[in-house]
Amino acid sequence: MRAFSCGVCQSPLFFENSVCVSCGTALGFSREQRDIVPVDADGRFVDDAGLVWHVCANLNLSSCTWLAPIEGGQCSACDLTRTRPADDDVEGLAHYPAAEAAKRHLVVELDVLGFDVSGLVFDMLSSSSAAGENVVIGHADGVITIDLAEGDDARRERIRHELGEPYRTLLGHLRHEVGHYLQSRLLTDPDASRPDLLGRCRELFGDESADYQAEIDRHYAEGPPADWSTSFITTYATMHPFEDFAETFAHYLHIADTCDTAAAHGLTTVDVGAFRFFSELVRAVWVPLSVALNQINRSMGKDDVYPFVIPDPVLDKLDFVASLAGSVDAPGV
Repeated sequence: MRAFSCGVCQSPLFFENSVCVSCGTALGFSREQRDIVPVDADGRFVDDAGLVWHVCANLNLSSCTWLAPIEGGQCSACDLTRTRPADDDVEGLAHYPAAEAAKRHLVVELDVLGFDVSGLVFDMLSSSSAAGENVVIGHADGVITIDLAEGDDARRERIRHELGEPYRTLLGHLRHEVGHYLQSRLLTDPDASRPDLLGRCRELFGDESADYQAEIDRHYAEGPPADWSTSFITTYATMHPFEDFAETFAHYLHIADTCDTAAAHGLTTVDVGAFRFFSELVRAVWVPLSVALNQINRSMGKDDVYPFVIPDPVLDKLDFVASLAGSVDAPGV
């Protein structure tokens, strides 16, 4: 996430700001310009082409700060949400802004990396709503379902402990599920745009045509292989080739975004865009940076920021998923 500044007083801004706390200027995020821009008293912004943009209609509902093309309408990020909590779903609406904020972060990241998310939609449901529905986080046919109850820190932490996970966040869920979507869109579906890469994908991750339910049953009955850490980024990645791809893709986004953020805020002097292969970035920037961040968190009595070890086979997998963005090459592709 890049560093932003107010266009009026040049004070630092954060991605979520709707008002500059220094000068009081109202703000909006322009997806087209990938920047936070000032809006007038009527919530309007005129871009360089003379087009008029308006504050999103969901500013008060989900704290959306993005600009919409139509007055009283919603922005392109909000358009991606197919289902949201009902107006009388107090519990669901309480956690809705956090999920939408994570989704907006994801969309900007995918935009920067060059991934097309047209055709993708989100169902923002809540297992803690009055209806008491069972919400399963997942992806199917271009629909990503998120359980808004994951916005409850205590609940999410309890589930993390129960499942033995080192990391669990809303943004992490979204990054994982969009990995499923992009694998199908780019590689495995009949109309995939890069079917020529499917063979290499199978060399790295395994044959995704393996029976998914059978592999889930095996995973929960037997657990991960004893030597899983030599070839996989997480135990969940050992369940099925689909899950290995999605977990690896999520970590690609974790690493790329954090390195870009560190560079934007002067925490590293290395040009993160200067590497031909993503694995080179991991070795030169991410490993020392993540170690430092982990030590800083420990100094505050907190858990590690990045509680993972990346074995060499995962570096090859990271190179592959990074190559799908078209921003770097991948050995063997």
